[in-house]
Amino acid sequence: MPKAYVSSTHGIPDSGSVPRHVAIIMDGNGRWAKQRLMPRVAGHRKGVESVRATVRASIQRGVEYLTLFAFSSENWRRPQDEVSILMDLFLRALEQEVAKMHDNEIRFKVVGDLTRFPARIRELIAAGESLTARNTKLTLTIAANYGGRQDIAQAAQRYFADHPDRVAGAALPPHAFDPYLAMSYAPEPDLFIRTGGEQRISNFLLWQLAYTELYFTDLLWPDFDAAAFDAAIESYRSRERRFGRTSEQVQSAQRA
Repeated sequence: MPKAYVSSTHGIPDSGSVPRHVAIIMDGNGRWAKQRLMPRVAGHRKGVESVRATVRASIQRGVEYLTLFAFSSENWRRPQDEVSILMDLFLRALEQEVAKMHDNEIRFKVVGDLTRFPARIRELIAAGESLTARNTKLTLTIAANYGGRQDIAQAAQRYFADHPDRVAGAALPPHAFDPYLAMSYAPEPDLFIRTGGEQRISNFLLWQLAYTELYFTDLLWPDFDAAAFDAAIESYRSRERRFGRTSEQVQSAQRA
């Protein structure tokens, strides 16, 4: 049976002034390029710079887990030439960035169905995960060919494969699936950010985002920098995370 990240007592995660886990949908690369009369690939390349800036900002501010939605299971529907460009950028990023991540004590993970990716990309992912497995400064997860619904369905399939004796109608607590989800090694996100002005979750970490604070910005991803990251964290700090409790209960727990 797989092991899952264990949260604090009674299922209520610890909430500090800095989110432990930030999850981001990086939206707007193509529109950023279009506004500048540039090919879409220019936006994707510029977006890689924003990834680097966000990783640095996460480490500097004490974020422990950063999860980036790079390529959804629905993105294969995009024009073939754009998909090819994205695959090439992913390949180059793996070749150029993994060693740097290791030098900076970053643990690198990829979640999603990797079977559709070229063999060279799969090899580099496996090598990168192995190289950085013991690093603890930041866990950077890239969601690639990932879908939240698929994640839940596969978790259920794996759960029942491990528990063939389960009978129809038997009680099944929701947390029973937790160890079987793709990101069982991480706490649930405290803060979700989506750039580009859209206000949707888009099949990203559907199970894990149940109590996550949501933050949407009109900034396109290539324009997202450390200051924008700080604005999102400041918004997070202004919120009271109740997890079903009353405000009075939260304040009492904080004083205890």
